[in-house]
Amino acid sequence: MEAAETIALEEDTSTKRFRAKRDAILAAAAEAINEQSAKGMTFADVARRVGLNTTSVTYYFKRKEDLAAACFEYTLEKLLAMLDESLAEPTPRARVAKYLSLNMVRLARIQRGEETPFAILSDLRAMEEPVLGRLMTGWREVFRKTRSLWGPAANRAQTDLHGGRAHVLLENTFWLPVWLNRYEPDQYDRVEDRLMDVFAHGIAGPDARWNPTLIDLAHDEPEPGREAFLLAATRLINELGYRGASVQKIASELNVTKGSFYHHLDAKDDLVLACYKRSLDTVADAQRFADDRGGPHWDRLSGTIATLLDVQFSERGPLLRTTALSGLPGDARRAMVDRSNRIARRFAGTMSDGIAEGSIRPVDPLVASQALMAMQNAAFDMRKWASTMTRERAISYYASTLAFGLFDDRVLGQ
Repeated sequence: MEAAETIALEEDTSTKRFRAKRDAILAAAAEAINEQSAKGMTFADVARRVGLNTTSVTYYFKRKEDLAAACFEYTLEKLLAMLDESLAEPTPRARVAKYLSLNMVRLARIQRGEETPFAILSDLRAMEEPVLGRLMTGWREVFRKTRSLWGPAANRAQTDLHGGRAHVLLENTFWLPVWLNRYEPDQYDRVEDRLMDVFAHGIAGPDARWNPTLIDLAHDEPEPGREAFLLAATRLINELGYRGASVQKIASELNVTKGSFYHHLDAKDDLVLACYKRSLDTVADAQRFADDRGGPHWDRLSGTIATLLDVQFSERGPLLRTTALSGLPGDARRAMVDRSNRIARRFAGTMSDGIAEGSIRPVDPLVASQALMAMQNAAFDMRKWASTMTRERAISYYASTLAFGLFDDRVLGQ
Protein backbone atom coordinates (compact mmCIF):
# COMPACT_ATOMS: atom_id res chain seq x y z
CA MET A 1 0.00 0.00 0.00
CA GLU A 2 1.37 3.40 -0.94
CA ALA A 3 2.07 6.00 1.71
CA ALA A 4 -0.72 8.29 0.50
CA GLU A 5 -3.27 5.45 0.71
CA THR A 6 -2.04 4.54 4.19
CA ILE A 7 -2.43 8.13 5.38
CA ALA A 8 -5.92 8.37 3.85
CA LEU A 9 -6.97 5.11 5.53
CA GLU A 10 -5.65 6.28 8.89
CA GLU A 11 -7.46 9.60 8.54
CA ASP A 12 -10.70 7.82 7.63
CA THR A 13 -10.38 5.52 10.66
CA SER A 14 -9.61 8.48 12.90
CA THR A 15 -12.63 10.38 11.56
CA LYS A 16 -14.92 7.40 12.19
CA ARG A 17 -13.62 7.08 15.77
CA PHE A 18 -14.16 10.79 16.34
CA ARG A 19 -17.74 10.63 15.04
CA ALA A 20 -18.53 7.49 17.02
CA LYS A 21 -17.25 9.06 20.26
CA ARG A 22 -19.08 12.32 19.50
CA ASP A 23 -22.33 10.43 18.81
CA ALA A 24 -21.95 8.53 22.08
CA ILE A 25 -21.50 11.81 23.96
CA LEU A 26 -24.58 13.28 22.26
CA ALA A 27 -26.64 10.21 23.18
CA ALA A 28 -25.53 10.42 26.81
CA ALA A 29 -26.21 14.15 26.91
CA ALA A 30 -29.71 13.65 25.47
CA GLU A 31 -30.40 11.09 28.20
CA ALA A 32 -29.19 13.55 30.84
CA ILE A 33 -31.27 16.41 29.39
CA ASN A 34 -34.40 14.25 29.41
CA GLU A 35 -33.83 13.37 33.06
CA GLN A 36 -32.45 16.63 34.44
CA SER A 37 -33.15 19.35 31.79
CA ALA A 38 -30.52 21.14 29.73
CA LYS A 39 -29.67 23.48 32.60
CA GLY A 40 -29.26 20.56 35.00
CA MET A 41 -27.01 18.51 32.69
CA THR A 42 -23.32 18.51 33.65
CA PHE A 43 -20.16 17.51 31.79
CA ALA A 44 -19.24 15.23 34.69
CA ASP A 45 -22.53 13.31 34.44
CA VAL A 46 -22.28 12.98 30.65
CA ALA A 47 -18.65 11.79 30.94
CA ARG A 48 -19.66 9.19 33.53
CA ARG A 49 -22.40 7.83 31.26
CA VAL A 50 -19.94 7.41 28.38
CA GLY A 51 -17.06 6.12 30.50
CA LEU A 52 -14.81 9.11 29.85
CA ASN A 53 -13.31 11.84 31.98
CA THR A 54 -14.64 15.39 31.84
CA THR A 55 -11.62 16.67 29.90
CA SER A 56 -12.34 14.18 27.12
CA VAL A 57 -15.88 15.55 26.73
CA THR A 58 -14.62 19.13 26.52
CA TYR A 59 -12.40 18.06 23.62
CA TYR A 60 -15.58 17.57 21.58
CA PHE A 61 -17.69 20.36 23.10
CA LYS A 62 -16.01 23.35 24.71
CA ARG A 63 -19.05 24.50 26.71
CA LYS A 64 -22.07 22.77 28.19
CA GLU A 65 -24.29 25.10 26.13
CA ASP A 66 -22.59 23.86 22.94
CA LEU A 67 -23.36 20.26 23.89
CA ALA A 68 -27.01 21.02 24.70
CA ALA A 69 -27.40 22.94 21.43
CA ALA A 70 -25.91 20.02 19.47
CA CYS A 71 -28.44 17.66 21.10
CA PHE A 72 -31.37 19.92 20.19
CA GLU A 73 -30.07 20.38 16.64
CA TYR A 74 -29.83 16.61 16.26
CA THR A 75 -33.48 16.26 17.36
CA LEU A 76 -34.59 18.93 14.91
CA GLU A 77 -32.63 17.31 12.06
CA LYS A 78 -34.25 13.92 12.75
CA LEU A 79 -37.74 15.43 12.92
CA LEU A 80 -37.18 17.22 9.60
CA ALA A 81 -35.95 13.99 8.01
CA MET A 82 -39.07 12.11 9.16
CA LEU A 83 -41.28 14.91 7.87
CA ASP A 84 -39.52 14.91 4.48
CA GLU A 85 -40.12 11.17 4.19
CA SER A 86 -43.78 11.63 5.17
CA LEU A 87 -44.31 14.42 2.65
CA ALA A 88 -43.53 11.97 -0.16
CA GLU A 89 -46.92 10.29 0.50
CA PRO A 90 -49.79 11.29 -1.83
CA THR A 91 -52.51 12.47 0.59
CA PRO A 92 -52.75 14.30 3.93
CA ARG A 93 -54.04 11.18 5.69
CA ALA A 94 -51.23 9.02 4.25
CA ARG A 95 -48.66 11.64 5.28
CA VAL A 96 -49.90 11.81 8.85
CA ALA A 97 -50.06 8.01 9.04
CA LYS A 98 -46.48 7.79 7.75
CA TYR A 99 -45.22 10.34 10.27
CA LEU A 100 -46.91 8.50 13.14
CA SER A 101 -45.53 5.18 11.87
CA LEU A 102 -41.97 6.54 11.69
CA ASN A 103 -42.26 7.72 15.28
CA MET A 104 -43.60 4.35 16.45
CA VAL A 105 -40.79 2.49 14.66
CA ARG A 106 -38.26 4.77 16.33
CA LEU A 107 -39.77 4.19 19.78
CA ALA A 108 -39.80 0.43 19.21
CA ARG A 109 -36.11 0.54 18.30
CA ILE A 110 -35.39 2.53 21.46
CA GLN A 111 -37.32 -0.05 23.50
CA ARG A 112 -35.16 -2.82 21.99
CA GLY A 113 -31.95 -0.89 22.71
CA GLU A 114 -31.20 -0.41 19.01
CA GLU A 115 -31.46 3.39 19.11
CA THR A 116 -31.10 6.15 21.69
CA PRO A 117 -33.86 8.70 22.52
CA PHE A 118 -33.87 12.25 21.18
CA ALA A 119 -33.35 15.15 23.54
CA ILE A 120 -36.82 16.52 24.31
CA LEU A 121 -37.27 20.11 23.18
CA SER A 122 -38.97 21.49 26.30
CA ASP A 123 -35.83 23.39 27.38
CA LEU A 124 -35.09 24.82 23.95
CA ARG A 125 -36.42 28.30 24.79
CA ALA A 126 -34.15 28.49 27.84
CA MET A 127 -31.05 28.60 25.63
CA GLU A 128 -29.16 31.88 25.25
CA GLU A 129 -28.61 33.92 22.10
CA PRO A 130 -27.23 33.52 19.49
CA VAL A 131 -27.86 29.77 19.84
CA LEU A 132 -31.52 30.34 20.71
CA GLY A 133 -32.20 32.13 17.43
CA ARG A 134 -30.69 29.29 15.42
CA LEU A 135 -32.65 26.64 17.30
CA MET A 136 -35.94 28.55 17.04
CA THR A 137 -35.42 28.87 13.29
CA GLY A 138 -35.08 25.08 13.16
CA TRP A 139 -38.20 24.59 15.28
CA ARG A 140 -40.24 26.92 13.07
CA GLU A 141 -39.15 24.88 10.05
CA VAL A 142 -40.34 21.69 11.80
CA PHE A 143 -43.71 23.32 12.48
CA ARG A 144 -44.01 24.66 8.92
CA LYS A 145 -43.27 21.24 7.41
CA THR A 146 -45.71 19.54 9.76
CA ARG A 147 -48.43 22.00 8.74
CA SER A 148 -47.65 21.28 5.07
CA LEU A 149 -48.68 17.63 5.58
CA TRP A 150 -52.22 18.89 4.88
CA GLY A 151 -51.18 20.58 1.64
CA PRO A 152 -51.56 24.24 0.67
CA ALA A 153 -54.29 26.21 2.45
CA ALA A 154 -56.97 27.92 0.38
CA ASN A 155 -57.43 30.83 2.83
CA ARG A 156 -56.41 32.20 6.22
CA ALA A 157 -59.02 30.16 8.10
CA GLN A 158 -57.66 26.93 6.64
CA THR A 159 -54.10 28.02 7.46
CA ASP A 160 -55.21 28.54 11.08
CA LEU A 161 -56.87 25.12 11.19
CA HIS A 162 -53.82 23.40 9.67
CA GLY A 163 -51.67 25.12 12.30
CA GLY A 164 -53.80 23.70 15.11
CA ARG A 165 -53.63 20.24 13.54
CA ALA A 166 -49.85 20.40 13.15
CA HIS A 167 -49.41 21.32 16.80
CA VAL A 168 -51.69 18.55 18.06
CA LEU A 169 -49.91 15.97 15.88
CA LEU A 170 -46.44 17.04 17.02
CA GLU A 171 -47.42 17.15 20.69
CA ASN A 172 -48.99 13.72 20.53
CA THR A 173 -45.81 12.21 19.09
CA PHE A 174 -43.77 14.00 21.78
CA TRP A 175 -46.17 12.67 24.45
CA LEU A 176 -45.99 9.05 23.25
CA PRO A 177 -42.87 8.08 25.26
CA VAL A 178 -44.64 9.14 28.48
CA TRP A 179 -47.36 6.50 28.21
CA LEU A 180 -46.28 3.96 25.58
CA ASN A 181 -44.16 2.07 28.13
CA ARG A 182 -47.39 0.70 29.61
CA TYR A 183 -47.68 -1.54 26.56
CA GLU A 184 -45.59 -4.51 25.53
CA PRO A 185 -43.55 -3.85 22.36
CA ASP A 186 -45.60 -6.39 20.40
CA GLN A 187 -48.64 -4.15 21.09
CA TYR A 188 -47.10 -1.06 19.48
CA ASP A 189 -48.72 -1.79 16.10
CA ARG A 190 -52.12 -1.99 17.76
CA VAL A 191 -51.53 1.29 19.63
CA GLU A 192 -50.48 2.94 16.37
CA ASP A 193 -53.68 1.75 14.65
CA ARG A 194 -55.89 2.97 17.51
CA LEU A 195 -54.19 6.36 17.71
CA MET A 196 -54.38 6.81 13.94
CA ASP A 197 -58.08 5.97 14.14
CA VAL A 198 -58.54 8.90 16.55
CA PHE A 199 -56.50 11.14 14.26
CA ALA A 200 -58.51 10.07 11.22
CA HIS A 201 -62.08 10.06 12.60
CA GLY A 202 -62.03 11.84 15.94
CA ILE A 203 -63.87 10.97 19.14
CA ALA A 204 -67.35 12.42 18.66
CA GLY A 205 -70.22 10.14 17.69
CA PRO A 206 -71.84 10.41 14.22
CA ASP A 207 -74.62 12.74 15.37
CA ALA A 208 -72.49 14.82 17.78
CA ARG A 209 -72.06 18.56 17.28
CA TRP A 210 -69.53 21.01 18.67
CA ASN A 211 -71.70 23.18 20.89
CA PRO A 212 -70.08 23.01 24.34
CA THR A 213 -71.27 24.81 27.45
CA LEU A 214 -68.33 26.17 29.42
CA ILE A 215 -67.99 25.13 33.05
CA ASP A 216 -67.72 27.76 35.79
CA LEU A 217 -64.45 27.07 37.61
CA ALA A 218 -64.59 30.18 39.81
CA HIS A 219 -63.55 29.58 43.39
CA ASP A 220 -62.42 31.62 46.38
CA GLU A 221 -58.68 32.23 46.54
CA PRO A 222 -57.41 30.62 49.78
CA GLU A 223 -54.47 33.02 50.15
CA PRO A 224 -54.48 36.57 48.71
CA GLY A 225 -51.82 36.97 46.01
CA ARG A 226 -50.93 33.29 45.84
CA GLU A 227 -52.91 32.66 42.63
CA ALA A 228 -51.13 35.51 40.80
CA PHE A 229 -47.83 34.21 42.10
CA LEU A 230 -48.49 30.68 40.83
CA LEU A 231 -49.75 31.97 37.47
CA ALA A 232 -46.60 34.02 36.87
CA ALA A 233 -44.43 31.09 37.90
CA THR A 234 -46.37 28.71 35.65
CA ARG A 235 -45.91 30.96 32.61
CA LEU A 236 -42.17 31.26 33.16
CA ILE A 237 -41.67 27.56 33.84
CA ASN A 238 -43.66 26.67 30.70
CA GLU A 239 -41.50 29.03 28.64
CA LEU A 240 -38.07 28.41 30.16
CA GLY A 241 -38.30 25.01 31.80
CA TYR A 242 -37.88 24.09 35.46
CA ARG A 243 -34.26 25.16 35.75
CA GLY A 244 -34.48 28.07 33.33
CA ALA A 245 -37.15 29.81 35.42
CA SER A 246 -35.02 30.99 38.33
CA VAL A 247 -36.43 32.33 41.58
CA GLN A 248 -35.04 35.75 40.64
CA LYS A 249 -36.87 35.73 37.27
CA ILE A 250 -40.13 34.70 38.90
CA ALA A 251 -39.80 37.42 41.55
CA SER A 252 -38.94 40.00 38.86
CA GLU A 253 -41.99 38.98 36.82
CA LEU A 254 -44.19 39.88 39.80
CA ASN A 255 -42.05 42.87 40.78
CA VAL A 256 -41.44 41.45 44.24
CA THR A 257 -38.33 40.50 46.20
CA LYS A 258 -36.89 37.00 46.51
CA GLY A 259 -37.97 37.21 50.14
CA SER A 260 -41.58 37.43 49.00
CA PHE A 261 -41.05 34.22 47.06
CA TYR A 262 -40.03 32.38 50.20
CA HIS A 263 -43.03 33.87 52.01
CA HIS A 264 -45.25 31.82 49.71
CA LEU A 265 -43.11 28.70 49.38
CA ASP A 266 -40.13 27.12 51.12
CA ALA A 267 -38.19 26.02 48.02
CA LYS A 268 -38.30 26.05 44.25
CA ASP A 269 -39.32 22.38 44.11
CA ASP A 270 -42.30 23.31 46.28
CA LEU A 271 -43.16 26.00 43.73
CA VAL A 272 -43.23 23.57 40.81
CA LEU A 273 -45.31 21.09 42.79
CA ALA A 274 -47.73 23.86 43.81
CA CYS A 275 -48.07 24.98 40.18
CA TYR A 276 -48.60 21.41 39.06
CA LYS A 277 -51.17 20.74 41.79
CA ARG A 278 -53.06 23.91 40.82
CA SER A 279 -53.09 22.81 37.18
CA LEU A 280 -54.19 19.23 37.84
CA ASP A 281 -56.81 20.43 40.32
CA THR A 282 -58.20 22.67 37.55
CA VAL A 283 -58.48 19.73 35.15
CA ALA A 284 -60.01 17.47 37.81
CA ASP A 285 -62.50 20.19 38.82
CA ALA A 286 -63.62 20.59 35.20
CA GLN A 287 -64.16 16.84 34.90
CA ARG A 288 -66.04 16.63 38.20
CA PHE A 289 -68.26 19.65 37.52
CA ALA A 290 -69.10 18.24 34.07
CA ASP A 291 -70.22 14.98 35.65
CA ASP A 292 -72.21 16.84 38.31
CA ARG A 293 -73.97 18.77 35.54
CA GLY A 294 -74.99 15.49 33.87
CA GLY A 295 -76.24 14.99 30.33
CA PRO A 296 -74.82 12.95 27.42
CA HIS A 297 -71.20 11.99 27.89
CA TRP A 298 -70.13 13.75 24.69
CA ASP A 299 -71.55 16.98 26.16
CA ARG A 300 -69.59 16.36 29.36
CA LEU A 301 -66.38 15.65 27.48
CA SER A 302 -66.70 18.55 25.02
CA GLY A 303 -67.60 20.93 27.87
CA THR A 304 -64.51 19.86 29.79
CA ILE A 305 -62.23 20.21 26.76
CA ALA A 306 -63.62 23.64 25.83
CA THR A 307 -63.30 24.90 29.41
CA LEU A 308 -59.69 23.79 29.73
CA LEU A 309 -58.78 25.35 26.39
CA ASP A 310 -60.51 28.55 27.48
CA VAL A 311 -58.30 28.56 30.58
CA GLN A 312 -55.18 27.92 28.50
CA PHE A 313 -55.97 30.73 26.03
CA SER A 314 -57.08 33.29 28.67
CA GLU A 315 -55.49 35.36 31.41
CA ARG A 316 -56.74 32.77 33.91
CA GLY A 317 -54.19 30.37 32.44
CA PRO A 318 -51.99 28.71 31.76
CA LEU A 319 -51.79 25.22 33.16
CA LEU A 320 -48.33 23.84 33.87
CA ARG A 321 -46.88 21.72 31.08
CA THR A 322 -45.84 18.19 32.00
CA THR A 323 -42.39 18.93 30.55
CA ALA A 324 -41.77 21.02 33.69
CA LEU A 325 -41.30 17.73 35.54
CA SER A 326 -37.85 17.35 33.98
CA GLY A 327 -35.35 18.08 36.73
CA LEU A 328 -37.69 17.43 39.66
CA PRO A 329 -36.70 14.81 42.26
CA GLY A 330 -37.84 11.32 41.27
CA ASP A 331 -40.44 10.88 44.02
CA ALA A 332 -42.11 14.20 43.26
CA ARG A 333 -42.08 13.47 39.53
CA ARG A 334 -43.69 10.06 40.01
CA ALA A 335 -46.40 11.53 42.24
CA MET A 336 -47.33 14.10 39.60
CA VAL A 337 -47.31 11.53 36.78
CA ASP A 338 -49.55 9.26 38.86
CA ARG A 339 -52.03 12.12 39.35
CA SER A 340 -51.92 12.88 35.62
CA ASN A 341 -52.65 9.22 34.86
CA ARG A 342 -55.69 9.26 37.15
CA ILE A 343 -57.05 12.25 35.25
CA ALA A 344 -56.45 10.47 31.92
CA ARG A 345 -58.33 7.43 33.25
CA ARG A 346 -61.30 9.65 34.10
CA PHE A 347 -61.33 10.89 30.50
CA ALA A 348 -61.23 7.24 29.44
CA GLY A 349 -64.17 6.45 31.71
CA THR A 350 -66.25 9.26 30.23
CA MET A 351 -65.48 7.98 26.74
CA SER A 352 -66.36 4.39 27.69
CA ASP A 353 -69.76 5.51 28.99
CA GLY A 354 -70.25 7.70 25.90
CA ILE A 355 -69.49 4.77 23.61
CA ALA A 356 -72.11 2.70 25.43
CA GLU A 357 -74.76 5.40 24.99
CA GLY A 358 -73.73 6.18 21.38
CA SER A 359 -72.64 9.82 21.80
CA ILE A 360 -68.95 8.92 21.36
CA ARG A 361 -67.37 6.79 18.62
CA PRO A 362 -66.09 3.29 19.46
CA VAL A 363 -62.48 4.37 20.07
CA ASP A 364 -59.86 2.86 22.36
CA PRO A 365 -60.56 5.01 25.47
CA LEU A 366 -57.09 4.55 26.98
CA VAL A 367 -55.35 5.67 23.80
CA ALA A 368 -57.81 8.48 23.07
CA SER A 369 -57.55 9.81 26.63
CA GLN A 370 -53.77 10.20 26.25
CA ALA A 371 -54.32 12.05 22.97
CA LEU A 372 -56.63 14.44 24.85
CA MET A 373 -54.05 14.91 27.62
CA ALA A 374 -51.42 15.83 25.05
CA MET A 375 -53.75 18.30 23.34
CA GLN A 376 -54.83 20.23 26.43
CA ASN A 377 -51.40 20.01 28.06
CA ALA A 378 -49.69 21.72 25.11
CA ALA A 379 -52.33 24.36 24.35
CA PHE A 380 -50.23 26.94 26.21
CA ASP A 381 -47.87 27.10 23.23
CA MET A 382 -50.77 28.15 20.99
CA ARG A 383 -51.75 31.26 22.95
CA LYS A 384 -50.30 33.59 20.31
CA TRP A 385 -52.10 31.62 17.57
CA ALA A 386 -55.36 31.82 19.56
CA SER A 387 -54.98 35.59 20.08
CA THR A 388 -55.36 36.21 16.32
CA MET A 389 -59.02 35.14 16.36
CA THR A 390 -62.01 35.10 18.69
CA ARG A 391 -61.67 32.83 21.71
CA GLU A 392 -64.66 30.73 20.64
CA ARG A 393 -63.16 30.18 17.19
CA ALA A 394 -59.72 29.32 18.57
CA ILE A 395 -61.24 26.74 20.93
CA SER A 396 -63.39 25.16 18.20
CA TYR A 397 -60.52 24.97 15.70
CA TYR A 398 -58.10 23.48 18.21
CA ALA A 399 -60.61 21.06 19.74
CA SER A 400 -61.84 19.88 16.33
CA THR A 401 -58.48 18.15 15.78
CA LEU A 402 -59.50 15.33 18.11
CA ALA A 403 -63.24 15.88 18.30
CA PHE A 404 -63.76 15.21 14.58
CA GLY A 405 -60.28 14.20 13.42
CA LEU A 406 -57.38 15.81 11.61
CA PHE A 407 -59.03 15.74 8.18
CA ASP A 408 -62.59 16.96 8.87
CA ASP A 409 -63.21 20.60 7.82
CA ARG A 410 -66.75 21.01 9.17
CA VAL A 411 -65.53 23.52 11.77
CA LEU A 412 -64.69 25.95 8.94
CA GLY A 413 -68.38 26.22 8.12
CA GLN A 414 -69.49 27.13 11.62
